[in-house]
Amino acid sequence: MTDHGAAELVARTRGDLAAAATGNRFVDMLETGKLPQERLVWLAGEEYRIVSSDRRSFALLAARYPDSSSSELFLGLAQGEGQALALLGDFAGALGQGEKNLMAYEPKPLAQAYPAYLAQRAAFGTAMEVALAMLANLEEWGAYCARIAAALRTRYGFPDEAVGFFDFFAESPPGLEEQALDVIASGLASGDDPVDAARAARLLHAYEAAFWDVLADGLP
Repeated sequence: MTDHGAAELVARTRGDLAAAATGNRFVDMLETGKLPQERLVWLAGEEYRIVSSDRRSFALLAARYPDSSSSELFLGLAQGEGQALALLGDFAGALGQGEKNLMAYEPKPLAQAYPAYLAQRAAFGTAMEVALAMLANLEEWGAYCARIAAALRTRYGFPDEAVGFFDFFAESPPGLEEQALDVIASGLASGDDPVDAARAARLLHAYEAAFWDVLADGLP
């Protein structure tokens, strides 16, 4: 069962992240239909690395925290990343990029700060840190994915199967919020530091913003 402390921590962290949000120039330009296709190739290449890394990070967390609430959350997230990886192939294919292209793509260092930090927290952080960071950042990420899916359909003529990756992330997985709240509540009850957890959420949010900034870098 969740408690009021967990819900309050999530609400406070979400508010802090919303106040720190600075917009997304990449998605804004995509919606105008003027984004160069090269940048969509960048998006596919970066996400190939990110999703592959995040899948392993969540699997590691499930192994580190085998209790029922944590393992259920992190195994579900790892499985979701596996589904997303398959859907990403359809997006890349619509851009003329096969798996060999994705593997050969040279990632931009700052675009990979997000998965690097998540991997660090997976190895050395607490289950509560990661649960809070994922839950607090989920709404913004999902909203961006929904906007990308709509723009790819209406501005670039992509078929439904080519935007399935973004449709997948546009909706929160059923039960995720409740599972994450349970993990956060358990962490608070066992003495985990809420300040550390909120810091992890803030840093993950900043690294996601850096990802979008890299994709838009140099555009008019």
